[in-house]
This record gives sequence, structure tokens and C-alpha cells, in this order.
Amino acid sequence: MANPVSPKITMETVDGRTVRVARWESGANDRLPLLFFNGIGANIELVAPLAEKMPERDFITFDMPGVGGSPDPALPYRPWMIARIADVLLDQFGYDQADVMGISWGGGLAQQYALQFGARVNKLILVATSAGMLMVPGKLSALSKMVDPRRYLDPDYMLKNFKTLYGGVDSGADAHAERITPPTKMGYFYQLMAMMGWTSAPWLPLLKAETLIMMGDDDRIVPLVNGKFLNSLIPNSRLEVIKGGGHLFLMAEADLCVGLINEFLDEPTGRDRKAA
Repeated sequence: MANPVSPKITMETVDGRTVRVARWESGANDRLPLLFFNGIGANIELVAPLAEKMPERDFITFDMPGVGGSPDPALPYRPWMIARIADVLLDQFGYDQADVMGISWGGGLAQQYALQFGARVNKLILVATSAGMLMVPGKLSALSKMVDPRRYLDPDYMLKNFKTLYGGVDSGADAHAERITPPTKMGYFYQLMAMMGWTSAPWLPLLKAETLIMMGDDDRIVPLVNGKFLNSLIPNSRLEVIKGGGHLFLMAEADLCVGLINEFLDEPTGRDRKAA
């Protein structure tokens, strides 16, 4: 396998908010770029292994305000504001259309983006996520540890509680802990606040993009039933269940997941099939 391509890292300012952006360039133009929304408190480096396994397409992601290398936000924000930042970034990089993907907290943002800028979305991938406020919560033991900032600040705490937090196998826990850049207290708090009261449920039946929903059956933070709920609401969607998958199955089972993702993205869309 060829050496992984390093991303271009830039600082971009949109509507007064500055974010650290990573863009892996494939050098090809036969596939659409993949716009990726990360989970709560997660920095670019945590998703880098996934991007490196997808060298055939451009991959764009960014640290949320107060996370990773992005400075603290001056004011709280809502999901529609982050969706607009992503849309402006696509403009700046010269992309007319993109496939969109999000994991966990970022899965909510991916839904927001697809609803807000639907004409720009080719396909949508939702990983270990829910419809927001209208969700079936995970186990209390996992949720209580998820909101504890020590999971970012203390590697030993993360390793000790990895299985409780994320379910599934605990392989990759060390690498995950090593890649973490702790969010600031304000950054983490504003991320938690951003989704308060938010739900996509009433509008999901209006989604036009073909959608792949990926869920783990041992996810202790976002249980599988939430994926079934999304699948029931999104008209042109399919549900893929990862056996034994915890909340971070996207990283723990990266080769399997990348295969499923590429297969889905490379399939002709319904529009393309009708045109043919």
C-alpha cells in the first residue's frame, strides 16, 4: 500500500468563526468529495486513519470551534450555523456537489446539512447517530462517562472506561487515546449546547439523498434502535448493522466499513439509473 497522503491544513474564517480545516486531495476527478462531520470533542487527527483509507476521493473535515486546532467561539452556535460553514468551505475549495457523512454528534450535523443544502448533497452516510432530541438514549453508565471531560484530558481514564463508553471490542483504544487533542471547556460545552432541543425527525421524510445508515449492535451511547428509527423516516435509506460494533466501530472495523462506504458511494444514484 502506498504511503498515506498528508492533508492540507488551513485556518478558514466564515461568519466570524475560525475553524481548522483538513483536506485530503486524491488528485482524481472521477468521484465526488466526501464532506465529513466528526463526533463531539473529536479533532481532525481522530478521523485521519479513515481518510487515509479512502485515497480515491477528496476528503474534507474540520475541527468544531473550541475543538482540536480551532479557537474558541465567541458566541454559542446552532447546527444550521455549522452547516453554513461547511457549505462556504465547499465553495472555497471549488466543489459544486459532495457526498456527506457524519458520525455520532456529527451525524446530526450531516442531517442538518442535507436538509439545509439538499441540492448540493449526492449521497448521505449516517454513522452511529440519531435524530437528535427524539432518540432512545444509551446506557446511563456510558452516558455519564461521555459527558465527563476526563475522557479527553486523562488517557488512563479513557483506556480504563473505553469498553463502557463505546461498547464493542476495545482494540484500537491506545491509538484512539494517543490521537486525542482535548477540546477546551468552552468548546465542549458549546458543542453540548448546540444540539439541545434539536431534532431532524419532522423533516427527514423530505430528504431526497440516498442514505446509508450504519449502526453497531453493541453501541452503548447510541443504541441500534435509533438507526432503525432513521431508516423508517428517510425515504431512500438502507440500514447496515455492524455485528459486535460499539460506538466507534467506524474506526475499530475500519476496513469493513470503508468497503461498505465505497460500495455505496460508487453505486449509481437513482437519478443516474433512470438516465441510463
